Amino acid sequence: MFVEGGTTQGEATSQERRAMAQPQRRLLGHVVHCDGARATIAADAGTEDTTSGNHWTVGKMISINLGATRTVGLVYAVERPDHRWIDGEANPIAISVELIGEVRDRGSAPVFDRGITEYPHIGAPAHRIRSRDLQAVYDLGGRHPAVIGKLSQDEAIDACIAVDDTLNRHFAVVGTTGVGKSSAVSLLLRKTIASRPDLRVLILDPHNEFASALPEHATRIDTDTLDLPFWLFRLEEFVEVLFRGREAVAEEVELLRDLIPLAKHIYRNPASGGLLRRAGDSTSVTADTPVPYRMADVIKEIDERLGQLDTKAERPIYRSLRARIESALNDPRYRFMFASRLIEDTIHQTVGNIFRIPSHGKTVTCFEMAGMPPEVVNSVCSVLARLAFDMALWSQGKLKLLVVCEEAHRYMPADPRLGFAPTRHALARIAKEGRKYGCYLGVVTQRPGELDPTVLSQCSTVFAMRLANDQDQAIIRSAIADSSASMLSFLSAMGRREAIAFGEGVATTMRLKFEELPTEALPGRLGSGGKTDDLPGDADREVDIAAIVERLRSTGRVSRAPSARELGEPVSADVQAGDKGYSPPPAGQPSAPLMSSPPQWPSSEQSSARNAGNSAALAQRNRFGNR
Repeated sequence: MFVEGGTTQGEATSQERRAMAQPQRRLLGHVVHCDGARATIAADAGTEDTTSGNHWTVGKMISINLGATRTVGLVYAVERPDHRWIDGEANPIAISVELIGEVRDRGSAPVFDRGITEYPHIGAPAHRIRSRDLQAVYDLGGRHPAVIGKLSQDEAIDACIAVDDTLNRHFAVVGTTGVGKSSAVSLLLRKTIASRPDLRVLILDPHNEFASALPEHATRIDTDTLDLPFWLFRLEEFVEVLFRGREAVAEEVELLRDLIPLAKHIYRNPASGGLLRRAGDSTSVTADTPVPYRMADVIKEIDERLGQLDTKAERPIYRSLRARIESALNDPRYRFMFASRLIEDTIHQTVGNIFRIPSHGKTVTCFEMAGMPPEVVNSVCSVLARLAFDMALWSQGKLKLLVVCEEAHRYMPADPRLGFAPTRHALARIAKEGRKYGCYLGVVTQRPGELDPTVLSQCSTVFAMRLANDQDQAIIRSAIADSSASMLSFLSAMGRREAIAFGEGVATTMRLKFEELPTEALPGRLGSGGKTDDLPGDADREVDIAAIVERLRSTGRVSRAPSARELGEPVSADVQAGDKGYSPPPAGQPSAPLMSSPPQWPSSEQSSARNAGNSAALAQRNRFGNR
């Protein structure tokens, strides 16, 4: 007998005999080539029982027996060298394998180690991996696990992730439409909440579909329930709202930069007469400081400057800015910013409501954007992402926040010329620095090729579902760091709910199938403003056109509680003074109105009468204008 690679020929023969004695469990081949990262196995096909599943297939783990060590590899190609097949005979085949790691027996249990210390020798026997070894490959090594599905190779083995590592270093879920991406995100959130009940979750939900998937954990915020005062917006964010996504006029922006600090100073110091403090004063504020102010003070200052100007050059700029502000104040779609109830320093209530402090048993906030004007979505997302980071930072680790960004390529595009820069910067700051302070990021996208590569590179755990685009696949391949890159060649052919998970949150790259959620826990159910796919009786359900029209017209109405005067209750002197003009707040208690009075929208009869009057006046001017 001779010794080869530490194994005697007699031992190898006995191993072969044991493998051949159990053909239903393993199929035998031999190593004929190895280059350090890959190996080629020669085997015979055509004589085994294919009905038992006992055959070489792409995507399966295999084991190469080296005695005390078993090398684990992933099959990424199988071929017949001469591309011919003969029925009833043994057909030689070549199996290409990517080497992943090694399994050793330590005590009574096998242990898996990444990397190769002892390479397979020529002639080493190879076979399908045993269940115990496969479990060792995906064992998390004592880290807190959460079961999210089953292994695609063996459905008897649970697919687990390490929740803490998945969160602490951010994660991403990528996949094309229709592969179960939203359901996978809902499942991951459920498992995360169960493992980390102290975690607060903010979901930027552009399709209004996640609130129905987490009814026992989530509260919904939409255009009707959102209270986000305009004074919480930074200057860039507020300019985005005023100019409605169009390019801003530099002169008007500079005027706002000057007027907003003045209005904030007037609100805080009504007796100052509008005189700003010295620039070196520690109590001075800027246009970005989240301090309340009244838009009425801004408009009043514009009017005063219009009357004091000696030249006519700057008057059009002031008039244009005044018109933009009044247009935003009177737009019913912006009620969440300029509503009459937002007349005090409500930052504590606003932040507590958005980030669930206290939680009252619900730690998830679904910010639904489907009904929000597209020109303000960018600004609102920027404010929320910025507040999330600041909350985690200044809570000194007491508050843990997860920001889940659905359709992330909209807010963090690869092209810096696209998207809204403050939103991209706020989310990128969470990706780069948030883990230090307990602010985590979950990125969900169907186009990773259009996502900022810097943000994706910060996501240390990736769940890659089916991707058909070559550019998207290339981005994911560049993100994988271990030796299992060949597994990503299956990205275009994976089934629904299947994913390839790799990164810090898993033991090694694994192909899995997510758990199937019950029907009532699927995202986008009817009644949440989302999809209604596969619901019984859809064909017979009548569309209520009257309700749709009423919904469309409701955007022009004021949704507010009746005032004391409307209810016939006594009205205080402060309220009466506030209705007349720009009353200063009491000393030490800044509670003056942000606007002189809430905007009033005319009824349909008043609008008709006013339009008729305007038409008559216009006709009269046209008739007598030349006289």
